[in-house]
This record gives sequence, structure tokens and C-alpha cells, in this order.
Amino acid sequence: MATERDELVEFGQRWARAERERDTAALGALLAEDFRAVGPRGFLVDREQWLERYDSGALVHDAFAWEDVEFRRYGDGAVALGVQSQQSTYDGRDVDGHFRVTQYLTRATGAWQIAALHLSPIAGTPAG
Repeated sequence: MATERDELVEFGQRWARAERERDTAALGALLAEDFRAVGPRGFLVDREQWLERYDSGALVHDAFAWEDVEFRRYGDGAVALGVQSQQSTYDGRDVDGHFRVTQYLTRATGAWQIAALHLSPIAGTPAG
């Protein structure tokens, strides 16, 4: 029987796979309707903008990993803290990097979704 932690780990793996494969259909299901992200340089991105990066072909990953993840539960929500490593280009520019990522996950709709995400570059790596 899968534990709740197993469920959250599997959710994170689905998210990383969808990001790596630029699968906007899968990502659309994983992101809450009011999803917001804070990028590595402090800019804000909403759900539509997050998905458009892939639909437009602007963001391409050669590698994308979600590792060293820890979870904390809070009611119908959870916080996932992990490391996102990527080999990527955005509009032809190198955006490789390692980022400490905080995700706020919610189960308000019955299935886990990412409501908010914040990326911070890990010192000594490119900021993306």
C-alpha cells in the first residue's frame, strides 16, 4: 500500500517528467488554475505563461531532475523543498543551473496540484 509520502514522491516525478518532456497537457493537470511562480531572478509567472514557455518552443530541456526532496504536510496542502537541476535553453540562451525550489502543493480539487513555486539559484551555479 502506497503511503502519502510515496504519493507525493510520485507526483514530483510526474511533474519533473512533464517539465523535461515539455508536456503541457500533463503540466496543465499538475498546476492549479491560480498557479504562480517566482523565477530565479524574482520575476512572476502565472499558469498560462508557464505553459506558454513550452508551447512557443522558447524553453527546451536537455536534462531536468527533481532531487533531494523533503515534504511537510499542512492540512490539505504540503510543501516540497528540493533541488531542480537543468540543462536548458530559453530563446536560444543557456539557462543551465541548479535551483533550490519550494513548491506549495494543494489537494483542494481532490488531486495534488502545484499552487505556487519559487526558484532560488544555488550559490556557485548559473542563475538561469
